[in-house]
Amino acid sequence: MSLIETLGLEALRRIDPETAHGLALKALRAGLAPLPGQLTSPRLATRLAGIALLNPLGLAAGFDKNATALGPLSRAGFGFIEVGAATPRPQEGNPRPRLFRLPEDRAVINRFGFNNEGMEAIATRLRDRPRDAVIGLNLGANKDSADRAADFATVLSRCGPSLDFATVNVSSPNTEKLRELQGAAALSALLTGVLKARDGLERRIPVFLKIAPDLSDGDLADIATVAGETGIDGIIATNTTLSRDGLAGPHRREAGGLSGAPLFDRSTRVLARLHRLTDGTIPLIGVGGVEDAETAYAKIRAGASAVQLYTALAYRGLSLVPEILKGLDALLERDGYAHVAEAVGTERDRWL
Repeated sequence: MSLIETLGLEALRRIDPETAHGLALKALRAGLAPLPGQLTSPRLATRLAGIALLNPLGLAAGFDKNATALGPLSRAGFGFIEVGAATPRPQEGNPRPRLFRLPEDRAVINRFGFNNEGMEAIATRLRDRPRDAVIGLNLGANKDSADRAADFATVLSRCGPSLDFATVNVSSPNTEKLRELQGAAALSALLTGVLKARDGLERRIPVFLKIAPDLSDGDLADIATVAGETGIDGIIATNTTLSRDGLAGPHRREAGGLSGAPLFDRSTRVLARLHRLTDGTIPLIGVGGVEDAETAYAKIRAGASAVQLYTALAYRGLSLVPEILKGLDALLERDGYAHVAEAVGTERDRWL
């Protein structure tokens, strides 16, 4: 991490977290952050649900909710970028404050509630996106929608032509009753509608499903069954957790979803169980607590074909991206893997 980045992060940590995040995006758009460009190696280049990736490290949804920094993010070293979540109509989300740092735990709690500028504004920005990056959109539903399941398909139909993938997000804990859509019958109907919308696009794109970490073994079995029956292209495991086990920070009792280091074990166990339930036939994206090369590698060896991060950037900055990729390449070389895909699932049973 450079001195400039260190000082910048320290300054941002002195102000309200949501305001700080907005300033970080502005600095990124203004070209104030040093960016490494695209990063790859023969060991890191891989494929995810048919998409060619320069490397398996992606940016999770939520960092760039409104797709306002696609240009600089495409030069930040990520193998793929997920923006959003986007809903059909703009919505303000939950009242502030709704974002809380827990530096003692290397974690964050948020209760944003799908705040975004709506699919029309986001679709306009996606139309002018960089073409040399892999960019996806997290699909959401309006809080007051009469048919939330239909909202996902609506956003995909509008924004799909500019995307490389889309994610159905039924796992945010901050929209009332949204997680109920993870039940087998509701989820099957929802995914069927979304995939029908995808099939109406001129160009077929993969559709992923993002699930919660707070699911029972029975819930995970249902999700694996529905994923196989509907033909979903991949599963992102996982979103934020409602658990507060072992936290030390003063904001630990705030309502919302917890992300960051405390989520790592829980989300990795879910990932490994899904890999076993699907017998490795459905690509999995591991997210939750990735903060260095070792945690990224652990996700891959637990069953992830690719990984995502977000919270760690608030504490380590964008220089973390090349740091992780360099370290991951070295770990693969150390263990004799010529290609990252060879490592997927090799230590799954450790997490079961």
